[in-house]
Amino acid sequence: MSPAEEERSLPLPERWPRASKFTLSACAAAVAELVTFPLDLTKTRLQVQGEAAVRRDGAAAGPAVPYRGMLRTAAGIAQEEGVRKLWQGATPAVYRHIVYTGVRMVAYEHLRDSVLGRAEDESFPLWKAVVGGMSAGAIGQFFASPTDLVKVQMQMEGKRKLEGKPLRFRGVHHAFLKILSEGGVRGLWAGWVPNVQRAALVNMGDLTTYDSVKHFLLLNTTLVDNGVTHSVSSVCSGLVAAVLGTPADMVKTRIMNQPRDKQGRGLLYNSSMDCLIKTVQGEGFLSLYKGFIPTWMRMAPWSLVFWLTYEQIRRLCGVTSF
Repeated sequence: MSPAEEERSLPLPERWPRASKFTLSACAAAVAELVTFPLDLTKTRLQVQGEAAVRRDGAAAGPAVPYRGMLRTAAGIAQEEGVRKLWQGATPAVYRHIVYTGVRMVAYEHLRDSVLGRAEDESFPLWKAVVGGMSAGAIGQFFASPTDLVKVQMQMEGKRKLEGKPLRFRGVHHAFLKILSEGGVRGLWAGWVPNVQRAALVNMGDLTTYDSVKHFLLLNTTLVDNGVTHSVSSVCSGLVAAVLGTPADMVKTRIMNQPRDKQGRGLLYNSSMDCLIKTVQGEGFLSLYKGFIPTWMRMAPWSLVFWLTYEQIRRLCGVTSF
């Protein structure tokens, strides 16, 4: 058998390992995203409630919306806009995770196995895991930033309708085209800096924690590479990711949702640091953790669903465990 014929006889995961891992991680992320999306919508709505910069800008401010907590916000969306609106923006969110999760998972494994390198006992030093997790998250989010921008803006359409403002988009593709026509290609990457910063922090919590906890358990306890180990690792990763990522996520949401002029410049914030300073000055430090509970409540089941699904899909397809 010639080398070419031998290569064609190999299973797909061995012939195209990176493409296969990209596809498998994208599928697992899509499942996790659809299951937990209502919590993401609730978190986004909470993050723009009581926005000090909007209160100072009379032109941008609409009718006052009463402040609500997590449960009242979710119930309000269902009652005032309809239960289906809890999944408003789910389509670009799935698009986003296909790109974001696919790229970050492939990037992290490449950094771990080929660039940074494991130790002789197959362990991965924490500092390398931190570098790998932050780098992979930043790379994945940069490529996925346009889909995240559309997701955030579509999630706010129901709120605009309640405030008597005209809707901006007819659907996902119209949103992409409108943003592109108004701000050009650069407009699709509005808010990418805080987006990438958030992704780096979240993945330092998610990828780094999951990988470190999993291999610590395998090397230092009697646990084996199964669902129990994956569950414990994913719960830890979801908590750490929520603590590290919520402030940057709040800043990202506000920058992406702010009104813009004809040149695509934000009318409320000049940069992520400007948004951070104005938010703390106008609303206090704890405002950086608006939406923390739904963020954590979403990240915990999201991580659990994603990692369990991803590990099982890899096993079924003959790909080694993460």
